[in-house]
Amino acid sequence: MWDNFTCWPATPRGQVVTLPCPLIYNFSPVQGHNVSRSCTDEGWTDLEPGPYPVACGLDDKELGFDEQQQTMFYISVKTGYTIGYSLSLATLLVATAILSLFRKLHCTRNYIHMHLFMSFILRAASVFIKDAILFNDRDLDSCSEASVGCKAAVVLFQYCVMANFFWLLVEGLYLHTLLAVSFFSERKYFWGYILIGWGVPSTFTTVWTITKIHLEDYGCWETIDSSLLWWILKAPILTSILMNFILFVRIIRILVQKLRPPDVGKSDSRPYSRLTKSTLLLIPLFGVHYTMFAFFPDDFQAEVKMVFELVVGSFQGFVVAILYCFLNGEVQAELRRKWRRWNLKGILGRGPKYQHPSGGSLGATCSTQVSMLTRVSPSARRSSGFQAEDSLV
Repeated sequence: MWDNFTCWPATPRGQVVTLPCPLIYNFSPVQGHNVSRSCTDEGWTDLEPGPYPVACGLDDKELGFDEQQQTMFYISVKTGYTIGYSLSLATLLVATAILSLFRKLHCTRNYIHMHLFMSFILRAASVFIKDAILFNDRDLDSCSEASVGCKAAVVLFQYCVMANFFWLLVEGLYLHTLLAVSFFSERKYFWGYILIGWGVPSTFTTVWTITKIHLEDYGCWETIDSSLLWWILKAPILTSILMNFILFVRIIRILVQKLRPPDVGKSDSRPYSRLTKSTLLLIPLFGVHYTMFAFFPDDFQAEVKMVFELVVGSFQGFVVAILYCFLNGEVQAELRRKWRRWNLKGILGRGPKYQHPSGGSLGATCSTQVSMLTRVSPSARRSSGFQAEDSLV
């Protein structure tokens, strides 16, 4: 049961559950307080020894806002990330359709983008599924054992979250490979990226599920406590965040070298302006913003961390889709070319006096960077792939 502050695990009738005070109450110098509820035939009893401010050694004045305001805070956070994930889901579906339907946009770089988009889509969908099950009002006061469907929803959510982080890592690995490696087989590397993005998360999630079944099979598995089992999921995610941050720094160093003016004494601000834009573009693609709170304790600035990771993080998919699909010059050129062709077909259908122009001239004037990849050297292909990522600069 979720009471807007604490998640109470499934408990047999007649037993008492004692839990530590929620993280939001840990800002007080008074620590170590607990709250408890009893499971009866009618459901959960009221909180003991009293409401949260009393049980946790605080009053409304010391805390800064009362229990009603805290409830509104959690409701606002849930509303915020619901809006963010909904907007991201709609935008990512359209972006994925665009990259999938237009053949001239098919290349390794865009294939990786599509997998990243799909990981964001699955993450948003899993959040909606999890919330629909965990926040079901019919089970609000029930203290019975959680269903298999509830546990499956939590497992799906954990897998989608980890897969999303690992596809952010794949984006960093691919871009760093384009800049740092002279020759490499994109096809072979691509299958390695598939294994990293989808295979590694499935391995850790399977191990976590098996250990939960045998060691901590209570509740709906949604409770995050100090158990070592939680590190089966947390350690890979933290590792991917750290690796992506290192790749981000290395790529910025490479960009500094490439954008540095050849004349030492020359004063030109344009390279630094391009560097700033490139850095801002890479932050949402690499998920660099997660490093702000990733390595701090869970009770460190709990409200700020919650707003930043849940609400702000829910809009990441929307930002990535806008930057790397809708504002991409290559995608815009292909959409304009298709739009002109559809308009031309409409004109031809209304009158016989128009003649269809030769396909060669149309293709020559509207060629994209992707179509040129098959006719250039490997080094030029790597350069073209990176230029496409930096097409907004």
